[in-house]
Amino acid sequence: MNWLRKTIQQSPLSARVAPFFVFVGLMVAQPGGGEAGAYWLYLARTIAGAWTLWMARPVITEFRWAFSWEAVAVGIVVCAMWIGIDGWYYHVGAKESAQSASQFWNPMRQFGEGSILAWFFIIVRIAGSSLVVPPIEELFYRSFLYRYIVNQDFMKVALSQFGWVPFLVTSLIFGFEHSQWLAGILCGFAYQWLVIRKGRLGDAITAHAITNFLLGIWVVWRCEWKFW
Repeated sequence: MNWLRKTIQQSPLSARVAPFFVFVGLMVAQPGGGEAGAYWLYLARTIAGAWTLWMARPVITEFRWAFSWEAVAVGIVVCAMWIGIDGWYYHVGAKESAQSASQFWNPMRQFGEGSILAWFFIIVRIAGSSLVVPPIEELFYRSFLYRYIVNQDFMKVALSQFGWVPFLVTSLIFGFEHSQWLAGILCGFAYQWLVIRKGRLGDAITAHAITNFLLGIWVVWRCEWKFW
């Protein structure tokens, strides 16, 4: 995999795009693993995503977690919004999404209530969605795509630069990546606002991580597996 390392570390575009496509590419293969296999494939996705992030980290100057009260507030509010509006709009692929949630993402049902393996995959899911997914998605959407829409030479575009077209397009694409598209769009608005306001990526990564962590806790506590 030296070629991938060299590609990532020699190209600003590849460094921001490769982790996303590695993670999403393995997601496409996830249903093919069967009911139990899907959990192991998610573990593989998480490891692969973390590995590509680690390779990209030295060449992405804005890849720094940052803590602020705005990041905490946005993370909490977005999670509450995601849960609160869930029953008020039609989800993309709602029938398929519900089937997948029940088939693939109820580890207690798959491996036994309270089993070690069930809790292992719950921890993997929460850790992956909180620590690996946020930087992958923020690097792709907020660091690359938003700025690329402004100027194909995206490295010349400041993270704090605002434009209605990239703001709307990036958030729409981010939203429709999720079956809960409306929540995803509003979520995209919030994270992009953070990047523009602070002029850095780290606050959005932190807010995204808080949202996903709290949502994971909610999923397990309330058995709302549909959110996974």
